[in-house]
Amino acid sequence: MHGRGAEVKNSSIEVVKVLNNNVIIAAHPVYREVVVIGKGIGFNRKAKDHIPSEAVEKLFILTNEKEKEQYQQLIPQIDEKLIEVMNEVILYISEHAGAPLNEHIHIALTDHIAFAIKRLEQGIVLQNPFLLETRELYPQEYAIADYVIRTINDKMNVHLPPAEVGFVTLHIHGAITNRPVSEVNEYSRLIGELIGLIERQMHITIDRSTIAYSRLLRHLRFAIERVKRKEAVHEPDKLGELLKQQYPEIYSIAWTLMKVMQRRLRQPVYEAEAVYLTMHLIRLMQKDESLEKEKPAGDS
Repeated sequence: MHGRGAEVKNSSIEVVKVLNNNVIIAAHPVYREVVVIGKGIGFNRKAKDHIPSEAVEKLFILTNEKEKEQYQQLIPQIDEKLIEVMNEVILYISEHAGAPLNEHIHIALTDHIAFAIKRLEQGIVLQNPFLLETRELYPQEYAIADYVIRTINDKMNVHLPPAEVGFVTLHIHGAITNRPVSEVNEYSRLIGELIGLIERQMHITIDRSTIAYSRLLRHLRFAIERVKRKEAVHEPDKLGELLKQQYPEIYSIAWTLMKVMQRRLRQPVYEAEAVYLTMHLIRLMQKDESLEKEKPAGDS
């Protein structure tokens, strides 16, 4: 996905076909035939028209063949107003993401929002049980997604629920990291399940507002990424043996979590991962015990 770059300056693109007011097929001097997306880019245009560089200040060019074909197939199914709004919010995402976006976000996010609006019209509201975890795991993407949903609600006169902020967050993170949304969602679900397992095994309810919880989530996220990369992790000398002796139950729970992770990711997990996870669980346990001690005498 390209914005207006050096290749576009001091040149022009030739219209091949106008799909709607905001999307055209064009011949590009560098990328050859491309899908060009920009506000009003197709308005009053016809085939063979030349569009000078100064007229395409804010646009996206889809160069991947598969993405071009999929986007062209998607366009006739989507309300033109929504296409315009999606162009605007994806431009906002690209300006605030801090990294290039995978082209597929144009198709995946536009398609997702179109279906979300359709579900809303039919009275179907999806729940997002991992919304809090998503916000903690990807705070920058979540802030961008919150703006995206507020903008769509305002400009399309709809009321997409807060759950959609979480779903859009995953799309943004996937576009930044070049990973399919299904994979990003799988990791989020796995982390949510691991948190549930921790609560059951340790007989606690984790306070989602604590720093200890945020640190645990981040640790699980990076642990999953390390396992997927097959990255070796080394523990400080004798720390594992010390934790096994002092906190055998907590260490056992950590290993149970690692086995779940190993099974789901189909990758081996280094023993050091269980050691560092044990330390996070100890912090949670100590926090929980300190809260119990602070309760007034009559509280249950």
